[in-house]
Amino acid sequence: MTYTPFFLHGETRPGPWLITCDHATNVVPPDVAGGDLGLHRTDMERHIAYDPGAYGVARELGVLLDGPVLAANFSRLVIDPNRGPDDPTLLMKLYDGSIIPANRHADDIEIERRMDMCYRPYDAELARMTALPHTVVVSMHSFTRQLRGRDPRPWDIGVLYAEDDRLARPLITLLQAEGDLCVGDNAPYSGHLPGDAIHRHATRLGRPNVLIEIRNDLIADTEGQNHWARRLAPALKQALELSAL
Repeated sequence: MTYTPFFLHGETRPGPWLITCDHATNVVPPDVAGGDLGLHRTDMERHIAYDPGAYGVARELGVLLDGPVLAANFSRLVIDPNRGPDDPTLLMKLYDGSIIPANRHADDIEIERRMDMCYRPYDAELARMTALPHTVVVSMHSFTRQLRGRDPRPWDIGVLYAEDDRLARPLITLLQAEGDLCVGDNAPYSGHLPGDAIHRHATRLGRPNVLIEIRNDLIADTEGQNHWARRLAPALKQALELSAL
């Protein structure tokens, strides 16, 4: 079977939304270390390798918003498509207490090879899909409840943004108003990450955008993924209306 570095669902859907999922799968292409980074399978199933549950939410959200869904089909440990080419975390050698054996001695030539195989095709498709000026970008991610040696995180969902908070601000307000969620405002991470996918393909182009992080135990199965998609879709539509974009 021929390897493909990304999946595109519903390309012809007419809605203004583009749903992206940078860390959709934990796939290691056969041409990268023989398809095995040297990690135990339990590590490859953890958040260090991909964003568990995020792809399912993204696919259902695309259906509900009538917009296309673009998802990367390679583990973030192969090369991280949500990092700029010059970011030191583009290729992780140690992540949340786990050493990645196949990355320990990866040199610039190997990084470029992985960029050509995975990163650049996905990045080019992102560029193509955000070329229309009316595009609204929603980047779906998930986060782990607790990093090793750290306190548990209190949030159910995080809404991330950088300098363009036109969509994020009303979305945060709407989610907080629901009353039963702990909503992170630029948490558990900051949306200020120069050179990341949102910066390259949305903020820099003036496209309205938001990055959403859902705690991964809440979206561990199809039922949870569909529940959160159904919860987010009307909130996103209303946030877009309130932002007057």
